[in-house]
Amino acid sequence: ALGFKGFNCTLPHKVAVIEHLDGLGASAEVMGAVNCVVERDNRYIGENTDGKGFLESLRPVVDPAGKRVLIFGAGGAARAVSVETALAGAASITVVNRTPERGEDLVNLLNTRTDVSTTFVPWVGDHAVGDDIDVVVNTTSIGLFPDTSRVAVDVRTLRPGLVCADLIPNPPRTRFLEEAEAAGATTLDGLGMLVNQGRIGITYWTGVEPDASVMRAALERIFG
Repeated sequence: ALGFKGFNCTLPHKVAVIEHLDGLGASAEVMGAVNCVVERDNRYIGENTDGKGFLESLRPVVDPAGKRVLIFGAGGAARAVSVETALAGAASITVVNRTPERGEDLVNLLNTRTDVSTTFVPWVGDHAVGDDIDVVVNTTSIGLFPDTSRVAVDVRTLRPGLVCADLIPNPPRTRFLEEAEAAGATTLDGLGMLVNQGRIGITYWTGVEPDASVMRAALERIFG
């Protein structure tokens, strides 16, 4: 044994690490990607805290169970968020992406490995968010500092009662969230997901529950 309680890993190792592990957590197994390794009973188990971190930041705002979710993007973050949201009981997930192959791959994964009803919609021009959608999540890097471009969404279809989340932590207040707020939607920034990922990892490794408010305050100072 290495004597490690665990470690984090990121691209390009999230998939490559799997063959060296003794097992996988439920969502990591569905995703086929690991970002957090935990020692349990002398076995190294791969978990994925990306989606779990997002879910924990979303739940105080809205419980995804029974909700209709729209996700912009189809990369690793979209995979993590959509799998966890599906496992949490979302009624449906719509994947909106520029590249059809990636979007359809994610939809096929969700339809075959989870119980959620999933559809792919090509991202052409400003996407109109349907009246039936409850939660919109930007999982793309559009708007990440220093990029100031906007997520191509038809702002006329953003509305009160809609929850709009952005995974980008820097800046916490992205142009997408500003547009959503102006339309009366409820917004959720990416700092919560980032904090929760760290908190979940520390708890996995130590059994100690750290104070998330201290962690968030430190990030706000950095990204402020």
